[in-house]
Amino acid sequence: MFSNLSLIFSLAPITRGFIAMIISGTFFPLCGLMVLRLDLIPLRYMLMHGVILGGALSLALNLPLFPVTLTINLLLIFIMMFFSKSQSFGFSGASAASMVLSMALASILMQLADVPAKDTLNLMWGSPFALTKSDLLILIAISILLLPYIIFNFKNILALFFNKDVAKAIGIKVHLNYTFMILIIALLVALAMKLLGAFLIDSLLILPVLNANLFCGKESSGIKKLFVTSSIFGLVISLLGYSLAVMINWPPAATISLLAVIIYIVLSFGKRCFK
Repeated sequence: MFSNLSLIFSLAPITRGFIAMIISGTFFPLCGLMVLRLDLIPLRYMLMHGVILGGALSLALNLPLFPVTLTINLLLIFIMMFFSKSQSFGFSGASAASMVLSMALASILMQLADVPAKDTLNLMWGSPFALTKSDLLILIAISILLLPYIIFNFKNILALFFNKDVAKAIGIKVHLNYTFMILIIALLVALAMKLLGAFLIDSLLILPVLNANLFCGKESSGIKKLFVTSSIFGLVISLLGYSLAVMINWPPAATISLLAVIIYIVLSFGKRCFK
């Protein structure tokens, strides 16, 4: 059995997927904590729709996928930030409008350019097995950029997590930092959806943070501890889920997602029982 496993993991697509899971499992939750703390869940869904529009556009015009989807998402973010300034609902209203706009344009584009909907929607179901060496290098690059941003900008991030008005009062350039943070999230989500698929994003972006929050407990308010714990949960979930998927021949995204949810349920029940 072990010889068979070692043989399977020696295959190039399996090995690249394993490396990708180590990287994404470790670094994506760091971004996920920013998404949750700044209440940017609507942004994540808007980015998903932006990827669908970018995919339809790239297929229709025969353009490279990642630059197109990234450009579309950046445009949507700037539009959303512009319109959210004058709305009491903040990002929620503007992101909802952006989602509707993205899907409307994607639908029209697929009809006019005769782009099969299944080809565009395949972006939702990316696989770690399909990664190329260049995909892996891109994933490493964006993950490596994320870590120093958090380390060297930690005080500003902490202030934004606490209160934007307080952060502004102590001299932090809130709008600049907030915009830069959102751009980093957009870059990572657009990249990850292209490489791994939207289905796997929440499993590595959001669920490790939720699990870490349950594990640490409400009494623990240390953001550093939450960053580290979220990263550990993400790494464990991605490696165990991926290895299990390879061993029993299940889809990696579904297996990792199922494991993340099971851990969340166990921690939730454990917290209630030991209150």
